[in-house]
Amino acid sequence: MSTTNRPIGRLATARRRLIRFLHFAVIVMSVILLYAITYDTLNSISLLTDRRYLSLQLWICLFFIFETVVEWACSPERRRHFARMLILVVLCVPYTTFIHRYDVHISLEVYYLLRVMPLVRAATVLVVMWGIMEKNWVTGLFGSYMIILLITLYVLSLMFFVEEHHVNRMVYNYWQSLWYSFMQMNTCGSNISPVTVAGKVIGIVLSVEGLILFPVFTVFFTHAVGRTADSGGS
Repeated sequence: MSTTNRPIGRLATARRRLIRFLHFAVIVMSVILLYAITYDTLNSISLLTDRRYLSLQLWICLFFIFETVVEWACSPERRRHFARMLILVVLCVPYTTFIHRYDVHISLEVYYLLRVMPLVRAATVLVVMWGIMEKNWVTGLFGSYMIILLITLYVLSLMFFVEEHHVNRMVYNYWQSLWYSFMQMNTCGSNISPVTVAGKVIGIVLSVEGLILFPVFTVFFTHAVGRTADSGGS
């Protein structure tokens, strides 16, 4: 290797290490944010008055924006990834802070959605990290699918609980909400019927996601069986 290429190689290595560190920090902060959302939800703490959560989300969202911009700046294809970076920045804006600052009146459903929206950044980071670790495209696709499915299932089950547990006698605790969400996503259905409009919309979203993403299971297991048959025949 020539002396000219050594500084370039060291710079690339330093960038990769920086991105890995930032990704790890995003995952840790996302877990903290999700824990705070879960705690407030299950303890019936008002979404509109929890100042500690607002402060926590503000700083975490600012870090998410910083991390997204740094990752884009370190990318060798910045022009190609600019639109993706811009979308992630928009998703990570701490909208709840501005809502409280300017006393904007919105529905509870929209407010809850704005609280969980920054978690999209965590999902994208997990998918990227999984794709780096798994070289087989089928296994990588399956892992990415499972990450998206589990995060969506958990977040929507929390939203369903918020909407239904005060008006639906069948949703008397969070586990009933999680059960409904799981059964709705795998299109089996459950004995719980949503009462609110938001609850019905969440049920539709869960069913549609299950129908769209379920074929990935078929692709994965077909590929796995094929590989097993090939290795057994060789």
